[in-house]
Amino acid sequence: MSSIVLAVNSGSSSVKATVFDVASRGMPAMALHHLLAEIYDREIRLHVRDADRHEVDTHAFPLGSHDPHDELFQALLLWFEEIGNLRPSAIGHRVAHGGPTFRAATLVDDSTLALLDQLVPLAPLHQPYCLGGIRALAKRFPGVPQIACFDTAFHATLPEVETRFALPIALHRRGIRRYGFHGLSYAHIADVLPRLAGERADGRVIVAHLGSGASLCAMHGRQSVATTMGFTALDGLMMGTRCGALDPGVVLYMAQALGMSAEAIADTLYHHSGLLGVSGESADMRVLLKSASPTAAEAAALFCYRVNREMGAMAAALGGVDAIVFTGGIGEHGATVRADICRLAAWLGIELDEELNAAHGPVISTADSRVKVYVIEADEEQVIADEAAKLCVV
Repeated sequence: MSSIVLAVNSGSSSVKATVFDVASRGMPAMALHHLLAEIYDREIRLHVRDADRHEVDTHAFPLGSHDPHDELFQALLLWFEEIGNLRPSAIGHRVAHGGPTFRAATLVDDSTLALLDQLVPLAPLHQPYCLGGIRALAKRFPGVPQIACFDTAFHATLPEVETRFALPIALHRRGIRRYGFHGLSYAHIADVLPRLAGERADGRVIVAHLGSGASLCAMHGRQSVATTMGFTALDGLMMGTRCGALDPGVVLYMAQALGMSAEAIADTLYHHSGLLGVSGESADMRVLLKSASPTAAEAAALFCYRVNREMGAMAAALGGVDAIVFTGGIGEHGATVRADICRLAAWLGIELDEELNAAHGPVISTADSRVKVYVIEADEEQVIADEAAKLCVV
């Protein structure tokens, strides 16, 4: 049997896929190729990178009139054919929401897909594309096992009190509870942090996954004990286009006083809020930091303030903090944002080393800092490949 595992991370306008070689079941997967197919100015660009993420080839395909997401996968499949009609032994997929049923990586069949389709309203920005990727690759590789790896699964360790909303028990029993997201990213941090932090990794750690989607996770013993996202990926921190935590009375006001439909409210909260909504300019933190607009500065400042505020909640859940980890696009590359957050959160015992922060770590705190601060690159695809290999590779 082939030892090739394909790890797929599907989004609305891009698909990341990594080709791994796995020697045997349970062995760490070794990356061979990193692929990124993205929609850019009416064309699809495919970036091919080697095991060290150095770009070795690019291709451009005109974007036709078909489903753009399907065309992203067609671009990936063309590359597969170019290198010898590669056939993986297993395909792992990031799936945003597993609901109350799926608490670990799971082999996908028709009944699994039907259950996951029911969760689309809880993760409308992600779930349709995750499931679309599974269906697209099932057509291309019939008979190859496909594995769903859930962003919610890492938070299966949340204590019961953390999962509860103060709603009638009947609603809780119907699955309305806190689930948490970005679990594949947090699982990667939990796996690699001991190499940087030693015994501190098993202590009280706050991980900040900051990107177009953003959340915090409080870990103890490298397990999730609290997180900022809740029933959906709309809760918690301010994000690129999502509002984050919001008084539910605002939603009622939008519906009752402003006469907005449920669809219009959802569109506002998911697509027109966050950095984009506050700045009126962009959902991209890089653009806002370069802008001279006062609303861009206000959006960036509010983002950092909200992270600091929620760090306080995570610290309370942990009873203190030993380490903080930044990951995700903003977390890994946004030195200015990290500096502003650490300045606001200095009360936790953070002393930032400006030179180390400018160099993006991996350690960015001073030697005397009571709380150590790290920057670690997100690698959700590694987690996906390892989970797929455990289930399917001989």
